[in-house]
Amino acid sequence: MRNFDEKNITDAVIARLADSPSPRVQQISASLVRHLHDFVREIEPTQAEWEQAIDFLTRTGQMCSSTRQEFILLSDALGVSMLVDAINHRLPGTATETTVLGPFYVQHAPEVARGTRIAGPGEGPALLIEGSVRSVDGQPLADASVDIWHADDAGFYDVQKDGAKLSGRARVRTDADGNFWVIGAVPAAYPIPNDGPVGQMLDAQGRHPFRPAHVHFMVAAPGHETLVTHLFLAVSDYLDSDVVFGVKDSLIEMLGTAAPGTTPYGAVVETPMPVLRRDFVLGRGLSGAAA
Repeated sequence: MRNFDEKNITDAVIARLADSPSPRVQQISASLVRHLHDFVREIEPTQAEWEQAIDFLTRTGQMCSSTRQEFILLSDALGVSMLVDAINHRLPGTATETTVLGPFYVQHAPEVARGTRIAGPGEGPALLIEGSVRSVDGQPLADASVDIWHADDAGFYDVQKDGAKLSGRARVRTDADGNFWVIGAVPAAYPIPNDGPVGQMLDAQGRHPFRPAHVHFMVAAPGHETLVTHLFLAVSDYLDSDVVFGVKDSLIEMLGTAAPGTTPYGAVVETPMPVLRRDFVLGRGLSGAAA
């Protein structure tokens, strides 16, 4: 096949995929070619704009490091991450809703005992983070793993400050009643890293880079779908304009105040402090496993 033009090149490229040993690769590649070619035909880029697009993707890759994933930021800011999340988490109505993982998740966070302070005193006012984990049938899930991570009161995650010194993140296990609690810090709203290609894209689109204040959770238990979600602070700015489109009404929580004594979840409080509470409900499935 020769003599390709803007009308016949799409079918020609798709025809080259016929010998792919993987039906799924063939399906994905053909769809990508169709949509990408239609996009190019619609916008009719100049040669200079095409070169700018290649440069943008090149610089996005070059910005990636062990502590920063610019392509995840790009996916987040274009709403793709939330779309993939929605497609892959069509859970029962009683299960806690999911949202994006975000670029600052760290595998193998330090496992700590319930009640441990996971954020330093210079990272913001102490925040009791407590709750429970149960199945959709109401059964408490003992020994479930609960990964928790959040920014400090200046809007920075530990890996943005010193990747060798983790803070504001940990893994805790639920007790026999499915309860957990740790002491973190009240996080602030913050901009996603906007000193790279994604930030330049947002500027060009007339968009701000901010996320509302939130705490991340990843909850896992055998026989259940692993839950990746946030809890957003109700008093935060940007709840209606989150740059990564991650806010859901069911995930917004008003901070309470924990009085001295023992909370319903078993946390021992010595002085009054803000508290963020949530009873997480996991859908049944095969993907969850307490690590």
